[in-house]
Amino acid sequence: MTVPSTVAVVGGGRMGAGIAQVFAALGSTVVIAEAADQKAALGRVATGLDRAHERGKLSEDPAVILARVSTVAGPTDLPADLALVVEAVPEVPSLKVEVLALVEKVVGPETVIASNTSSISIAELGAALQDPSRFIGMHFFNPVPVSTLVEIVRAPATSPAVVEQVRDWVSLMGKTEVLVNDSPGFATSRLGVCLGLEAIRMLEEGVADAESIDRAMELGYKHPMGPLRSTDLVGLDVRLAIAEHLASTLGDRFAPPQLLRDKVARGEIGRKSGKGFYDWTNA
Repeated sequence: MTVPSTVAVVGGGRMGAGIAQVFAALGSTVVIAEAADQKAALGRVATGLDRAHERGKLSEDPAVILARVSTVAGPTDLPADLALVVEAVPEVPSLKVEVLALVEKVVGPETVIASNTSSISIAELGAALQDPSRFIGMHFFNPVPVSTLVEIVRAPATSPAVVEQVRDWVSLMGKTEVLVNDSPGFATSRLGVCLGLEAIRMLEEGVADAESIDRAMELGYKHPMGPLRSTDLVGLDVRLAIAEHLASTLGDRFAPPQLLRDKVARGEIGRKSGKGFYDWTNA
């Protein structure tokens, strides 16, 4: 197994920066394509590296690793000689399709193209590509540097060689992979969203408060984090988008509760806004 020499991440938000961090720590040269704020994207990587250093998780100085990370304004500015490109833009199918098509026009024919989508069909996204055999799902979890799981999603057109290459890279990162066949929501989002939505309905109906619902799952079922706190960390806006997509593809059992819609409309989208089902003001 060999470390991918050059990796690009399209999208420099919390997830994209985390993906960039783990590949840079692995030894890859990483380029982040971020149209909105390249300085902020690098700042997220730097902060993540400092935290990893404090936990004793880095084999090199954070500054040395950060020097392997650079930014460009968009997919069309990426170099051609990339081993891997990971798309990590918001969970909007039309946006992802547009980005992936642009990426394919720039990179070389041997570049593996992956999406970090948490719910959208890999086959659906791959239809935008001339060569869907090199396209695969790499679903990382938040926070990427700490999470030990990567969900690898293969579509019918995905090359077996690409699947094995990605499995090797995940192993080199020290993470564990679960390999699933393409389906809306895959395994993790489908189950996680189902639990999260029911917890929101329980809160909406007054069954119990948020802390009690979470504590029941943490202590009764040994979940490391309750579904409502987990929703706050994922982002209520992200969970709403996933739920709406799953409802449209899998049926009304994934219909978002009104409480979730109301909170997103008020801007109460979790930790990143300071408030969700919990108060994160001082977090």
